[in-house]
Amino acid sequence: MLERATAKVQQVGAREDFICEGEVSNDLHLVLNGFACRYKILRDGQRQIMAYLLPGDFCDLHVTMTGGLDHSIGTLTACTIVSIPRYAMVDLTRRYPAINRALWWATLVDEGTLREWVVNLGRRPADKRMAHLLCELLVRLEMIGLANGGRYELPLKQSELADTLGLSVVHVNRILQQLRRDGLITLKRKVLSIHDVERLKDFAEFSPSYLHVEQAESDGMDSQRAMMRRYEAPPLEDMRVY
Repeated sequence: MLERATAKVQQVGAREDFICEGEVSNDLHLVLNGFACRYKILRDGQRQIMAYLLPGDFCDLHVTMTGGLDHSIGTLTACTIVSIPRYAMVDLTRRYPAINRALWWATLVDEGTLREWVVNLGRRPADKRMAHLLCELLVRLEMIGLANGGRYELPLKQSELADTLGLSVVHVNRILQQLRRDGLITLKRKVLSIHDVERLKDFAEFSPSYLHVEQAESDGMDSQRAMMRRYEAPPLEDMRVY
């Protein structure tokens, strides 16, 4: 069934849009490799990044209900994206409970993450905003085997971190330097090293509960891993973002 559901696997270059706001698509899109994001552009050209999409994440699950997006989706690095026909995914969720549970789990995590980002932007000071985001990425990347020992690739420009955290590029640079001086992180050649994970989590007041890690390990991620294997994604432990 999954074989018949496959539409195509495509390579998308870094910092390119592959779904634009208002676009109606007959496919759902799954990230196999790379970093992508959801975002909106204001009239004055400013961008707000609203979510990061990592390997194993669906970009547009709700199109099965609405048919169109109220935001744009673009890549932050070169990405491998698989497109699955909407009708096929609807049929899969009806016939295979494990896939249905995995998609519900993904939606639950998306909503929880969005709520946490609202708190981050609205109430946390800038340095804790950054620290919280770095902790979130650590947990999410650990879940898919792309972080180890508090170390992971962070291929984002400072301007993209600024668009995520509602800060200026200058402010982002100052915060990263501050976290480095405080002995919490090192960012070198797009590799982030967190020197004391628990200390950074404590500083950021970070709790991973909204990511539902235990549920992911027991249910959702198993189904998503199976789907990624079907679409010939490289093994999670072999994936790298450049």
